[in-house]
Amino acid sequence: MSGATELVVRGGRPLRGRLQMPGDKGMSHRALLFAAMATGSSRLTNVSRGDDVRRTAQALEDLGVRVHADDKAAMTIEGTGVEGMHEPAGVIDCGNSGTTIRMLAGLLAGRPFRAVLSGDASLVTRPMKRLVDPLRAMGAQIECRGEGDVAPLEIRGGHLVGVRCELPVASAQVKTAVVLAGLQATGDTVVTEPLPSRDHSERMLAALGAPVQRVDATTLLVHHGAPRPFELEVPGDASSAAFFAVAAAITPGSSIVLEEMGLNPTRIAFVDVLRRMGAPIEVHETGERLGEPVGKLTVEAAPLHATVIEGAEVPWLIDEIPVLAVAAAFAAGTTEIRDAVELRVKESDRIGTLHQELTQMGIEVVAAADGLAIRGGTPRAATLKS
Repeated sequence: MSGATELVVRGGRPLRGRLQMPGDKGMSHRALLFAAMATGSSRLTNVSRGDDVRRTAQALEDLGVRVHADDKAAMTIEGTGVEGMHEPAGVIDCGNSGTTIRMLAGLLAGRPFRAVLSGDASLVTRPMKRLVDPLRAMGAQIECRGEGDVAPLEIRGGHLVGVRCELPVASAQVKTAVVLAGLQATGDTVVTEPLPSRDHSERMLAALGAPVQRVDATTLLVHHGAPRPFELEVPGDASSAAFFAVAAAITPGSSIVLEEMGLNPTRIAFVDVLRRMGAPIEVHETGERLGEPVGKLTVEAAPLHATVIEGAEVPWLIDEIPVLAVAAAFAAGTTEIRDAVELRVKESDRIGTLHQELTQMGIEVVAAADGLAIRGGTPRAATLKS
């Protein structure tokens, strides 16, 4: 389908078989950044091949880090520590990757040179204030465009001082940025969120010997230090797996196994939602990689019923809510999604898009500022804009 502008899908046939997902995107970003901050050679396999992760790899090369990639989703990173990084020759293009621009900003906040981070037409409209405010409080000089809260970001880093940072919104990316800055700062950095967000960074960094401690479910304590070099086979991407899990749950006669998956509890909250909607899903943990549990999911079809998605579980579901909305379209009753205003400012307005496309398929949907109410039914064929 490379280069295709139209995809025709005919449903109704059961999904059966075993699948292995591509490498987890969030862990791939983090593994590249942590390897670059280490001193020595790190080896990554099953790295996500998406453009977002390529942007992070290219950004590190722009900073003088040697990244060797082959055609089998494997990379070798020759880390020289943060001290070995140098000022980029031009603007670092983060493309459409919010993960790249946010995490990289945290890394660059502690580097004594000028760097400019920008991206595509979508990325430069996304709010950055909650990212730059704590980095400025630590001592970084950051200039933004417009009203001062959108990219490009011009960062003049240098000596950072640890601070107590209370994030206004639970965000794994912003949390990680502050942690990466904190690893370069003098003194302690304390990061607190209103709700627990996804915890890949603290799991991986702690496993790599970096001085990052979990104080409680919403608070991290960070000291000056760095991770060590490592080898990692990146687990399968849970967000990608959610699409296949929903497809199997809503298609009669389906039974699939999703293998070699990351089973981080903050990434598979969609399993809990589908289970309470009536989907029979089994989770089998088989091991651990850099503090991250891995294993497989077994998913079978079943009649689904409506549920409510809200509150503390939303930060753990933010990327999977769109596909859970599809499950809701097939479920008996009205599913309500609340407290998800973050979906308005992702790469697209996902609340608006879900309302538009599900309505096109004949599903009754009511959109709110922070979510959706979806009355399940029988979706009809439609022409959709991806």
